[in-house]
Amino acid sequence: MAPPPATASEPLQQRLMKLAQTLQFAWFCGHVTLLLCTLRYSLSYIFLKYYSRWAQFSYRTAFVAAAATYGIVVFKGFRARQKSGKAQSSALQLAADENVQYLAMALIWLFSKQVPLALLPFAVYSIFHVATYTRGILLPTVQPAPPAPAGQKPQSSAISEHIGRFVKDYYDASMSLVAGLEIALWFRLFFSAILFQKGSWILIVIYTVFLRARISQSTFVQGMLHQIGARGDAMAQRQDVPPAVRQVWGTLKGIAKQAHDQTDLSRYVQGQQAAPKKAQ
Repeated sequence: MAPPPATASEPLQQRLMKLAQTLQFAWFCGHVTLLLCTLRYSLSYIFLKYYSRWAQFSYRTAFVAAAATYGIVVFKGFRARQKSGKAQSSALQLAADENVQYLAMALIWLFSKQVPLALLPFAVYSIFHVATYTRGILLPTVQPAPPAPAGQKPQSSAISEHIGRFVKDYYDASMSLVAGLEIALWFRLFFSAILFQKGSWILIVIYTVFLRARISQSTFVQGMLHQIGARGDAMAQRQDVPPAVRQVWGTLKGIAKQAHDQTDLSRYVQGQQAAPKKAQ
């Protein structure tokens, strides 16, 4: 999937042609397209033109790009197992793959009514994928590092160092942001469902299954839920909070815990697969 290491002896055009012929470059282009479309849709959203022709085109194209990028990763995994002679994943194992989950959600958002909040988690992921690809593949192709002495790493460019620091400094905070956005999106869909908006009940059921899988697999989602629970507990224990509100909060926590325990599928998946892959 990745191109062979670029050498300074090759012309730039030849190096770029080799790069463009890889599946990973198509993956990179998909993430760039997603970011550009998200930016274009955001402008339409800011100026209250959600359903203009350009807004709808940008929104749908963003999810086409998202589906393409996650589809490439899923295909890569399938091909790797095929080449190694390993047995293909069962349906349950595929469902537990984060990339399959995001691929499915991208397709669902593509064919559903517009929900602007749904774009943001994909866009945050794309920022880091574009940054990582640019640092690890694109920059070394455009400007290969000079040969390093034996036993030493090739010297990175200043741009590469800046990108590396950005990813290192902001990755955890950004993944927590994604977790918060995904939880907020559930509440957005829930309020649509209780208002009986068209198709909202189907969406909330599907998204609840997706979010339940994220809770099982993502420490960032788990951490965000713990923060929400801790803040709720702190507010419920305040002296000015009526006992009825405190009781409702306790009931909601009990229902959430019971739902979590009853929908824990790890006992079915455990032992059948390795640790879930990080979404790419």
